[in-house]
Amino acid sequence: MSRPLLALSTMVAAGVITAGALAAPAYSQPNATQRVTSVRDTAIARAEANVTRHAATFGFGAGQALHVKDVIIDADGTQHVRFERTYQGLPVVGGDFVVHQKANGSLKGSSHAKAHGVALKSVTPTADAKGTAAGALKRSQGVISDAKSTPELIVWAADGTPRLAWRTTVQGLGDKGQPHGEVFVTDATTGAAIENYDTEHEATGTGHSEYTGDISLDTTLQANGTYALIDPVRGHITKDAHNVASSSLNAGSGTLYTDADNIWGDGKKFSTDRATAAVDAHANTAKTFDYYKATFGRNGIKNDGRGATVFVHVGTNWDNAQWSDACFCMMTGDGNGTTDPEQVDLDTMGHEMTHGVTSATANLRYSGESGGLNEATSDILGTMVEWYANSPVDTPDYLFSDQSTPPWLRRFDKPSLDGRSADYWSKTVGRLDVHNSSGVGNHWFYLASEGSGTKTINGITYNSPTYNGSTVTGIGNQKASAIWYRALTVYMTSTTDYKGARVATLSAAKDLYGATSPEYATVAAAWSAVNVA
Repeated sequence: MSRPLLALSTMVAAGVITAGALAAPAYSQPNATQRVTSVRDTAIARAEANVTRHAATFGFGAGQALHVKDVIIDADGTQHVRFERTYQGLPVVGGDFVVHQKANGSLKGSSHAKAHGVALKSVTPTADAKGTAAGALKRSQGVISDAKSTPELIVWAADGTPRLAWRTTVQGLGDKGQPHGEVFVTDATTGAAIENYDTEHEATGTGHSEYTGDISLDTTLQANGTYALIDPVRGHITKDAHNVASSSLNAGSGTLYTDADNIWGDGKKFSTDRATAAVDAHANTAKTFDYYKATFGRNGIKNDGRGATVFVHVGTNWDNAQWSDACFCMMTGDGNGTTDPEQVDLDTMGHEMTHGVTSATANLRYSGESGGLNEATSDILGTMVEWYANSPVDTPDYLFSDQSTPPWLRRFDKPSLDGRSADYWSKTVGRLDVHNSSGVGNHWFYLASEGSGTKTINGITYNSPTYNGSTVTGIGNQKASAIWYRALTVYMTSTTDYKGARVATLSAAKDLYGATSPEYATVAAAWSAVNVA
């Protein structure tokens, strides 16, 4: 039997527990807001108590501190409290976990990243920060120009073996003048390279941008009598980046769009009216916000009601879009200047906002199979924004970014048709670019939603094969996406791989529909069909 979910997750600055310390819950509840806060705080306090009481289960010991990141409370009172871990004050990458507990606070279970406990002989690095930063700058040459590096000492445990490391962020300009950054992780004892990955999450396109026709916009009338692209309902603002080529682009950069008569843009492709791209960006950000709130009860990217900053006209001839955690903003380019217009179509904007949701919840690492799952999450839920909007201009489909990249950038029924993406899991999937390893997750979603074989949906013909030759019967994309979202926000952690995603989605299907339900069986069958056992 399905059950509705009450999402109360927020990003938390407070709520820190160290080994041997336990915070007390707050019980004061004079009004509705404080009652919700009390329920949440009580859940946190009980989770902290469970960690202390079951220290061996969570690998919680001397020198460690826990920081609350997110809280989900189900309608039946079941609580899921997400923690990140530090050791001797240093962030532990791969040490996060979720405490699952009953309404009465008793421990129900846990979801762990790779690391289970941390104990290092020393937190004094042998490889110095200056040399590490210089090495990172050298490795970034040819990819990033005008680069600056910032090293941070961490405990790196993403592979399950904790070790001291330098995490060095190199920021500068990409090949089209867009803000770009890479992170280099280096063993702080031996100086050996561990891994590197992009700081931005991108959806790359080369096709024609499709505008959404004549639409209404939520704007704000300012004190000076002009209107601004400030959404008073959702809080996001839309700005012109003026094709800035600077890695310092932040929420305070650019120029807010204002207008005297509250009529924006001219509706043309390759428009010389710079507000035209802003119309689509502003409206599609709102539609994505509405999708998450109406479907999952999520109030914005971080579930705290905060709106993002949306930039259009970023870089010069930049045919791309990306989400940036650093400035809590979306950035969209103008295309290649000749054939590709602005990257502001609906599923692209949904894709980028979803990167922010992933960062605020499971924080799937943008590397290896976790990176593929990160991209698949944005493809899946970005596409579901399109199904939610159900626009006659942008008909819902399983073709990602088909409006800005005709006929499509990625497709779900057979991802390998793009010549790069994986249809099925294999031992080498984690070595692919994350935009290609995402094919396994995208294919699972199509099979779980629509099933295998040939069918025509909204005028488009799909033909989805299976690795094991099985026949899969779909449960519909509403159920499949609900299962994925719950798995993301409740069970997945930063190092979840495809086999872990199978476990997480089965747990989510059990929660929502029951362990003997057709939905549970379909989730399992779809994973087997993409060779994830």
